[in-house]
Amino acid sequence: MKVQKKLAIGYIRLKLNLLSLISNRKAGQVAFKLFSTPLIRYKGKEADIFKKAERLEFKIDGKQVKGFRCNAPQPKKVLLLHGFSSTCHKFDKYAIALIEKGYEVLAFDAPAHGASDGITVNAVDYSEMIKKATQLYGPVNAFLAHSFGGIAISLALEQMTHTNESKLVLIAPATETKTAIDGAFTLLGIKNKKIRSAMDDIIFELSGKQTEWFSVRRALKNIKADVLWVHDKDDLITPIADALKVQEDKLPNVKFLITKGLGHQKIYREPSVKNSIIQFL
Repeated sequence: MKVQKKLAIGYIRLKLNLLSLISNRKAGQVAFKLFSTPLIRYKGKEADIFKKAERLEFKIDGKQVKGFRCNAPQPKKVLLLHGFSSTCHKFDKYAIALIEKGYEVLAFDAPAHGASDGITVNAVDYSEMIKKATQLYGPVNAFLAHSFGGIAISLALEQMTHTNESKLVLIAPATETKTAIDGAFTLLGIKNKKIRSAMDDIIFELSGKQTEWFSVRRALKNIKADVLWVHDKDDLITPIADALKVQEDKLPNVKFLITKGLGHQKIYREPSVKNSIIQFL
């Protein structure tokens, strides 16, 4: 672990522990904000495929969301959804391949990411963005989502009109929000259960739902779409254990592609994985 990262983790741990001495609720609020703040905002090179695309933008909750539409109009449309601290530009190779397959491609930077407005974002914010994008530019026949995008599209799709002919690709989705939060607390070395409990209280106050409700596994039971779930055994960000529990549910519309040695980021860049996804779509 780099020295700067160690120092940042140490600072956050100290801050939350000191805040908890004053107010566990305040510490929970700060923890939730940290959990909802992307680590970085992508300011790198714009993908060539999007340089030639139609630029799109719309507002949601007063924040501007920016993205692209390629190869319009086409009878089939796909929406690309990136993960936390990422950008739609990292999925340019999928855009190219799907255009070659005859798809119209939609891709947006989520709130607080890339060119879109905002500082913080949670799964509900992202899912609302997805619903707004499909209302404006849909209907959408297929969705391809990585990591944080996976929980967002799952929450959105269970509330959206779709059929068993709709396609959904989940690449290393953030399957269980509880697992993600537990992992963040472990990384930060925060063992104070009162801070963790206070964060759960904040989530419930904001959403009316318990933390466990924000679950791809739960949402999938309300989704009709034909699903391809891609996950790596060595993923340290979204643990394979949560994916295997979904596999045990034996949902008839969900197929699994399990890899090894690719982790959380390399998995969507791997050519053989990309080819399998494009073939599925």
